[in-house]
Amino acid sequence: MLMAMPFTQALQKSSLATLQGLFPFLAPYKREFLLAGIALLVAAGATLAIPYAFKQMIDLGFAAGGATSIRHVNAYFLALFGVAGILAIATAARFYMVSWLGERVTADIRSAVYRHVVSQSPQFFETTQTGEVLSRLTTDTTLIQAVVGTSISMVLRNALLFIGGLVMLFVTSAKLSSIIIVLLAAVVLPIVIFGRRVRKLSRDSQDRIADASAMAGEILNAMPTVQAFTHEAVESSRFGASVENAFSTAMRRIRARAMLTLLAILLVFGAIVFVLWLGAHAVMQGRMTGGELGQFILYAAIVAGAIGALSEVLGEAQRAAGATERLLELMSARAPIQSPALPRVLPPRSQNGAALVLREVTFHYPSRPLTASLSHLSLTIQPGETVAVVGPSGAGKTTLFQLLLRFYDPQQGLITLDGVDIRQLDLHALRAAIGIVPQDTVIFSANALENIRYGRIDATDAEVIAAAKMAAAHEFIDRLPQGYRSFLGERGVRLSGGQRQRIAIARALLKNPPLLLLDEATSALDAESERLVQSALEAAMVGRTTLIIAHRLATVQRADRIVVMENGEIVEAGTHAALIALGGIYANLAALQFHTYR
Repeated sequence: MLMAMPFTQALQKSSLATLQGLFPFLAPYKREFLLAGIALLVAAGATLAIPYAFKQMIDLGFAAGGATSIRHVNAYFLALFGVAGILAIATAARFYMVSWLGERVTADIRSAVYRHVVSQSPQFFETTQTGEVLSRLTTDTTLIQAVVGTSISMVLRNALLFIGGLVMLFVTSAKLSSIIIVLLAAVVLPIVIFGRRVRKLSRDSQDRIADASAMAGEILNAMPTVQAFTHEAVESSRFGASVENAFSTAMRRIRARAMLTLLAILLVFGAIVFVLWLGAHAVMQGRMTGGELGQFILYAAIVAGAIGALSEVLGEAQRAAGATERLLELMSARAPIQSPALPRVLPPRSQNGAALVLREVTFHYPSRPLTASLSHLSLTIQPGETVAVVGPSGAGKTTLFQLLLRFYDPQQGLITLDGVDIRQLDLHALRAAIGIVPQDTVIFSANALENIRYGRIDATDAEVIAAAKMAAAHEFIDRLPQGYRSFLGERGVRLSGGQRQRIAIARALLKNPPLLLLDEATSALDAESERLVQSALEAAMVGRTTLIIAHRLATVQRADRIVVMENGEIVEAGTHAALIALGGIYANLAALQFHTYR
């Protein structure tokens, strides 16, 4: 079953105040906003000048008659064209600036969210689907782009037109304008009510889209398993149901927005038509000129158009408010594992590696608070010592590595590296001192050279190749079509399991840390590759402390000490020969393995 998002509860705001969360991203671009604002003011001013030009043309041009009339008509048409030219230039400038701002701010938001997400501890990803995060990085930021790049400009433009048009309506006819204001005030309430409903439905719609995206990401990453169990139809049906759920939610939002638009246009234009009917009677009774009525009609149309556009933009802004809310939730997630404000520094590296001490360490995973993965575990490892950790699945071996890397902090106890509490170290400094070869090798969508160089970004090509040779990876990489420049495919699908693991070993060797963690580093290798890698690992262990999780006796027998874990505790410790003689858990595991290979 897909896990539900455990993000902090949604902020229960009933307005667009959520969009204030975008201010830190908008603040660096004050100059661009100023230029866009100037263009906006010029365009709005040009738009508001057009009705006045029509009024002058009607009253002074058509009414005058004769040659004077022709001159007035020519002059006002020429002026009208000039106003249109100014409007065109200012509108184009506004479009360019706000579009630039939309793209720039969206890029900044995406980078900030991604930077924040990758700094989270594994506890965050233990309960959060990557598909959900990707949906917020793509769909939600696209909605915000529409607001910053279009909607904000449209709101300001139409707000200016509304205010300017309203002022000119009063200048033209205070009586008719007063009537229209009263009527418009009466229609605002239903628009506001529906706007709130649209905002809630917009949030729900984005959540359903994210659910579908998360499901798709999970299944696409497990296609071999899905096909091996012939679940293609089942997963297609599940995804189809999720998509239909998103569609149904989106349709509720669309229906609400359609109703909002209908109400806004119908009520606003109904009020305007009524007032214009009164104006027509005023012209027939001689209380207004034809030009004044024409001017009033155009300003009324501008005001009505501005209100209609504002109601339309409000719907987009409501959707963006929901998207912003979701992104702010993501940004508000704080990793429980943080570097201290004043971190300590590790002492100079010893020639023999790092000293590692665990004292009475007890740990419960956040998702399993009642089950202790490690219980009162104490272990001292001397610099340069190689210690193997063995035990049945679930004994706490991998948990031990995660605590050493400080992916989690123990609820009780202390872990020190070279005498320094690892909680007092900067996270990057701590992890820079540790190299790990995980059981589940991660291969990035890049070539072999860059995959190995991930161990140390500033390594030269020669250093990368040297590390590959130490890990017995050079030969198979050299046989690839483009050698070290060969693309390894997404998640390394072009490599065998053993080849992927040798890439990971080369990556760790390139890092050259004082503490080396090997989590089943040779589990996916055939006998010949294991022999080669084992030899390379033995050379790599010289001058550093090594902690090994392994079941193969070839690795375990060479360790200086073997620690046997069960149920999160150390139950046996000693050399291979001593533990065999003890006849306990280790002896049983060894007997099973010998039996397996007979």
